[in-house]
Amino acid sequence: MSLFNLEGKVALITGSTKGIGLAIATRMAEQGAQVVISSRNQDVCDEVAAGIREKGGKAIAIACNINHKDQLQNLAAKTEEQLGKVGILVCNAALNPYFGPSQDIPDEAFDKVMHANIGSVHRLCQLVIPGIAESGGGSVIIISSIGGLKGTDALGAYAISKAADMQIARNLAVEWGPKNVRVNCIAPGLVRTDFARALWENPEIYKATVANYPLRRIGEPDEIAGMAVLLASDAGSFTTGQTIVIDGGGTISS
Repeated sequence: MSLFNLEGKVALITGSTKGIGLAIATRMAEQGAQVVISSRNQDVCDEVAAGIREKGGKAIAIACNINHKDQLQNLAAKTEEQLGKVGILVCNAALNPYFGPSQDIPDEAFDKVMHANIGSVHRLCQLVIPGIAESGGGSVIIISSIGGLKGTDALGAYAISKAADMQIARNLAVEWGPKNVRVNCIAPGLVRTDFARALWENPEIYKATVANYPLRRIGEPDEIAGMAVLLASDAGSFTTGQTIVIDGGGTISS
């Protein structure tokens, strides 16, 4: 059996109707996982899940706004009700309503970033990890960002939240390791997604960014999905508490 085989595993992936989340869901389904597609809009979730099923994968759709605890509770409960215990949790959904210096960010925007990007990860892990442990163990993957490793003059609150992701992974890896639950972060650099469109569509920002990347290009969603599959599978069975940077070498060269 392949080290990357995910047959029989239930994978719950937030923010999985586009970008990195969609790539992760698609690739995990290809490896045999039953995937739960989740984002705010049920119709879009249904469409994405249907597309995965049309290609031979197994997928269901459960809408969830990560800002609301009751919706996170519903997501966890419905997943277990329909598919059984989760074996793979991918916390991918995040937001960033503000681009500019920290001095000027409105309180509402700052609080929104912290509540969604840190709070939802904390709450969903509280809801799902005990079930992962009860079923013999599994993998939690938090999608962070290289923004959490570097200073920034335009993404301050977002970067703080992504640094917090890394610490959540370390804490939970220590707490749940004895129950065979592995918790890791992936920290992408600039990736061609709608979420980062303002960065890669701006010629000046793009040029400045890739000039510092040894590979001289930005990443693609599948290049993040591959690492998620590794961390979720037996190939990653001795990896926990880590932040895996996937940025074309940008962090080490700039």
